[in-house]
Amino acid sequence: MSDTDLTVVRTFANIVHAELARSALESAGIMAAIRADDCGGMRPHMQMAGVDLLVRTEQAEEASALLAADQDPARNDDAPK
Repeated sequence: MSDTDLTVVRTFANIVHAELARSALESAGIMAAIRADDCGGMRPHMQMAGVDLLVRTEQAEEASALLAADQDPARNDDAPK
């Protein structure tokens, strides 16, 4: 990412969920980064404060909407009918 302001769009309980969300955003063309205080992955138990998903501030609203839509079963094509 270039020099720009970053905004936390969501905080996850673990790195796995954060990586899945990052992947979803990047597939939609929104660059995202993960910030976790876990000693570079060496101490995953230190993620107790959460794992932040960051995007450019100008893309934060779009990213939040995409993540919210991903959580809404009514908008999920794979939801049972």
